[in-house]
Amino acid sequence: MAFAKADQLLDLATMVRAHRAGVTLTQVEERFGCSKRTAQRMLRSLELRFPDVDAAHGEDGLKRWRMRGAGLRDFLALEADELAALDLALVQLQRDGQSREARLLGGLKEKILALVPDARAGRVDTDHDALLEAQGFVARPGPRPRVDEDVAEGVAQAIKACLVLEIDYKARTDPAPRRRAVMPFGLLAGARRYLVARPEDDPRGPVRTYRLDSVAAARVTARGFERPADFDLQAFSRRAFGLFQNDREFGEVVWRFAPRAAEQAAGYLFHPGQSVTHEADGSLTVRFEAAGHLEMAWHLYAWGDAVEVLKPARLRKLVDGHRRSDFDSLP
Repeated sequence: MAFAKADQLLDLATMVRAHRAGVTLTQVEERFGCSKRTAQRMLRSLELRFPDVDAAHGEDGLKRWRMRGAGLRDFLALEADELAALDLALVQLQRDGQSREARLLGGLKEKILALVPDARAGRVDTDHDALLEAQGFVARPGPRPRVDEDVAEGVAQAIKACLVLEIDYKARTDPAPRRRAVMPFGLLAGARRYLVARPEDDPRGPVRTYRLDSVAAARVTARGFERPADFDLQAFSRRAFGLFQNDREFGEVVWRFAPRAAEQAAGYLFHPGQSVTHEADGSLTVRFEAAGHLEMAWHLYAWGDAVEVLKPARLRKLVDGHRRSDFDSLP
């Protein structure tokens, strides 16, 4: 077997061992960017070379491959660039104010390093340090909201256990924090972090978002709730341009980028559901459906007068007085 194919087979074995529920043929195709026939050949090779691999059909009718034993461990090696990527994620979490998640990821890193044989550890450390230095690895300063780690811990516990969370929350219009009881469904992370939840006293009402840095205190109660089966956090997040949700703003958004900005704008994914049209005059039209006009305005400002809002009218009015022509470069 060629070295490249051997490496690929080990990557496949690692993937299968890591997914306790099993791996489908489609997942293998997507992971390795290969055809269905190639994925089938790879899985057959995996079954031949690793006797602890088995395959079975699940309740959904899909065939899944699983690896039960621990024999793969002796074939695995930690690469320096993998460790560097982990450190990059750690710094990014810290920079974004997600200290709890950074602490947990740091613990995971320690567990991973503890499994690396001593004979390999020295080489990994040397390569890892050199790689970080070459990449200019540094925690760059910048504004970010602060989130109390005790609040983050309480939120995480309530989400995992489906328990009602009582928060002291100060909305923009509140003169002081006010106690609210909410049923937490998840978190959205970005420039700010938002708790996605429903008020306990309105269990069939709209799902709302709460800025985590505006939560002064959080207490996990003993009152349980049932997470709605029809709620999809990913689908919910796609309704917003950034993180903020407002059902009254949700609707079609159309932006037209001038010819001089079209190439730059074509390199952006403004929204997962966007469609892009290259116009005859060289301009670029981007369409999607979302809410969050203020976050859109913050982003559009960076493009100066190189972008025009065609829809909605409210957003157009919001940015028209701030389209500058003296920016030296585009985002």
